[in-house]
Amino acid sequence: MKTLFTVLLVVSAAFQSVSAASVADITKLKDIPYGNDPRQTIDVYKKEGVTGAPVIFMVHGGAWRIGDKRMGPVIKNKVERWVPEGFIFIPINYRMLPEADPLVQLQDVVKALATAQEKAESWGGDPSKFIVMGHSAGAHLVGLLAASPSIALEAGAQKWLGTVLLDTAVLDVPKMMNTRHARFYDAAFGDDPEFWKGASPIQNLSAGAGPMYIVCSSRRRTSCSEADAFQKKAAALGVRASVLKQDMKHGEINGELGLPGAYTESVEAFMASLDERVNLLLMALKK
Repeated sequence: MKTLFTVLLVVSAAFQSVSAASVADITKLKDIPYGNDPRQTIDVYKKEGVTGAPVIFMVHGGAWRIGDKRMGPVIKNKVERWVPEGFIFIPINYRMLPEADPLVQLQDVVKALATAQEKAESWGGDPSKFIVMGHSAGAHLVGLLAASPSIALEAGAQKWLGTVLLDTAVLDVPKMMNTRHARFYDAAFGDDPEFWKGASPIQNLSAGAGPMYIVCSSRRRTSCSEADAFQKKAAALGVRASVLKQDMKHGEINGELGLPGAYTESVEAFMASLDERVNLLLMALKK
């Protein structure tokens, strides 16, 4: 797990610009607030003239402590592939450690989602056609959200189509904390077993959870075994959850999504299965 933390530190500094040549007609709206804290902001990438567009809502990773919505691996290939086809892409920032623990961060994700859905029509988007996505610590947060969607619905968010977890940092927090783990997990989850349960996607998984697609790195010690256990419990509850195992590094699973190839197409197949409008837009990429 030390390798994962090293990757997160490297990725956190990897800011890259979206290629102007390939997305010349994309509008970027910067730092739209959803709260009073400077980190409670979202960006919006949209093609001019879209109406009723599906929205990809993205939560960055960084060990719950570092990272930003404008990091190259978070946005570059995803924006360049999907936004020109008619999607809206919304990456968010949120409060982080040490000021905000993961459950406070979850509250920020919920508030950002509700705000983005409320404003979606003004940007040409459809608030009912959101796909929630996250990487690493961000995947943990959206996994926790997807496992128990009532958290978001009771806070004013609308139901979303489905959730994509890109190599989540953890799905079973109590198990992680009771076995060998990197020290940054202690900073995030502390030593209270009740907090561990409250912040653990698999412990909060409910029958009302929506569709999930869990991408895991087979190069990491626990990523795919946790994904398999989560899928097994989801199946027992009648929840749709699929696992895609990738022989890729942790950071590559985020940064290479959007590049042409089998990996991106696998994620897109899940996305297409959620909604007919999404399917039609993704079919255009195959022509």
